[in-house]
Amino acid sequence: MNIYENYRKFETTVAGRPLVVETGKFAGLANGSAMIRYGETCVLACATASEKPRDGIDFFPLAVDYEEKLYSVGRIPGSFMKREGKPSEKAILTARVIDRPIRPLFPKDMRNDVVVSLTLMAVDQDCSPDITAMIGASVAISISDIPWKGPIGGVLLGYVDGEYVINPTEEQRAVSEMAVTVAASADKIVMIEAGANEIPDDVMYNGILEAHKEIKKIVEFIEGIKAEIGKPKFEYEAHTLPEGMLEDIIAFAGEKIKVAMKTDDKDVRDAQVAAVTAEIEAEFAEKYPDSSAAIGEAVYKIEKMIVRDMIINDHERVDGRGLEDIRPLYAEAGILPRVHGSGLFSRGQTQVLTIATLGSISEAQILDGVDNEETKRYMHHYNMPGYSTGEAKSNRGAGRREIGHGALAERSLVPVLPSVEEFPYAIRLVSEVLSSNGSTSQGSVCGSTLALMDAGVPIKAPVAGISCGLVTDEDRWITMVDIQGLEDFYGDMDFKVAGTMKGITSIQMDIKVDGLSYEIIKKAFEQTKAGREKIINEIILKAIPAPRAELSEYAPKILSYKIPTDKIREVIGTGGKVIQRITAENNVKINVEDDGSCQVLYVNKENGENAMRIIRTIVEGPEIGTIYKAKVTRLMNFGAFAEFVPGKEGLVHISQLDERRVGKVEDVVNVGDEIWIKVTEIDDQGRINLSRKEALRDLIAQQNNQ
Repeated sequence: MNIYENYRKFETTVAGRPLVVETGKFAGLANGSAMIRYGETCVLACATASEKPRDGIDFFPLAVDYEEKLYSVGRIPGSFMKREGKPSEKAILTARVIDRPIRPLFPKDMRNDVVVSLTLMAVDQDCSPDITAMIGASVAISISDIPWKGPIGGVLLGYVDGEYVINPTEEQRAVSEMAVTVAASADKIVMIEAGANEIPDDVMYNGILEAHKEIKKIVEFIEGIKAEIGKPKFEYEAHTLPEGMLEDIIAFAGEKIKVAMKTDDKDVRDAQVAAVTAEIEAEFAEKYPDSSAAIGEAVYKIEKMIVRDMIINDHERVDGRGLEDIRPLYAEAGILPRVHGSGLFSRGQTQVLTIATLGSISEAQILDGVDNEETKRYMHHYNMPGYSTGEAKSNRGAGRREIGHGALAERSLVPVLPSVEEFPYAIRLVSEVLSSNGSTSQGSVCGSTLALMDAGVPIKAPVAGISCGLVTDEDRWITMVDIQGLEDFYGDMDFKVAGTMKGITSIQMDIKVDGLSYEIIKKAFEQTKAGREKIINEIILKAIPAPRAELSEYAPKILSYKIPTDKIREVIGTGGKVIQRITAENNVKINVEDDGSCQVLYVNKENGENAMRIIRTIVEGPEIGTIYKAKVTRLMNFGAFAEFVPGKEGLVHISQLDERRVGKVEDVVNVGDEIWIKVTEIDDQGRINLSRKEALRDLIAQQNNQ
């Protein structure tokens, strides 16, 4: 018997490169599985579902796991264990990008666990693993027996020399003005994730339409595979409320819930709805015993109906705003003392405080992933503790949501950062969400702009972010700008756009429907553009008109120098002894790159200049007339030898020890003493003569002149 008798191979071309799907050979016990080969990138995609629904939950339990195997790029993991550990940040972001377009297409009332496992097994850097995995997920679910309204397809969109590029190569990605991941069905856009270099809204919009053309071909290809080998979808046990409960609660308390919800204060709304819910539970305790969870779900459904009905029929929002209105805004820079930069941004009850920290380039993040990128100079971290939503919840570290929001804010600011040559620092931003009522990720974008400017980082332009929501009712739809928490929760879309006055720097689109029309996307661009321009002009620039002219007194300052590569060893010293000594004695940080680029980071200017003077002296030799702090190493009858930079010493003749006549060298100095010296002569044999007397005379003169 041929165990691979069900093996099938399907081939097409995407952006000029072969896309191959193999089924019936790998992971045969999964509900659906396929090996996807795009170029030489290989991803094993498996979709599995539990036979029975999970009890006691009110949501669809979907998990998307994307695993980067370092053998895929011929690399052994750098950890002590020498095996892959927790997912990298890049892997988590890829899983989120795949989760968002596939989730809305599953039945909302299904409670069976579904896990989509995507294992990256080989990498061709010209053929995006992310896109390959997304297509693999779509294939595996489509051919499985798991209920799903797919397939979808996805591409990466670039923009090079004024032309759109589908699935750009690694070389093209390096010069592309944008990197946009677009996922879509045959008819609608289901996900957009973008980073862009201040791209105009119309260029971005037209690019999305261009991407959809290629995606339609991928969807047609997957439809063909599904028609040929797809399994019949299984019947699932739909999760429903007890018969008649929803209608009973609407009749009893529908208007009460509506009145309770109509406030712009989240705490007041929650308290009022909780009071009404308590009335409902008391009223129906006998008719629906042991149904507290079901009653809570019914109240949720009624709240959702109220919010959506008010927006789409009355063009009214529960907090009293119009559809184009932004919540009250506030911004302030320089909130915290001693930190390098800080910015507070509030939008309604959403409040984010972002702190900026500057460091040496050597403090850039080291990446151990499958990309060729090895370090990251700019890091943005996002924290959302329990108190921000009024919950008594301990901190358990950053989850996928926190990592995703941090990456989104990071992507938003990267295009406006100065180059390493202009500003030779590593930069870390931390956004602390102090209060959350929707759109905290975009609040962190605004807070980050404030913090960077307060830190004196010469950004090219301020960046602001805002979100757009959506409510649909069959063929009708309406969008609204700046959605608060319950509009995100009960609505159909969270379309986040960040950018400058010039153009877009990032997009993230989450939806709960089966896709968006071109008209909805265009309207969202219009509303978010007006919103971000308002925030920049009326809020951010009034809080801080431009980056600070000088860095904080507590931020490290940098002196730079280029060391000839053949001299690097002398500066470092055996076992690092020389550079460690310079660092310790001057309280500075020193970073030396393989090409000889040298940075001295200091807070005290005198210490920094002295450390750099020592390095230059090691490389170039001492300069006559220069003053150094030296350590006495040996005493002779005729004078004292002193080391003024590591490995270089000279003679202070007894006549040069002091202004007065010195009878014995020991009367002035002893071994180990630190003294100021001035280089006065270097003879033909390289011997160096020093003078303590002249150094003290010059230092006193400098003090008198100040």
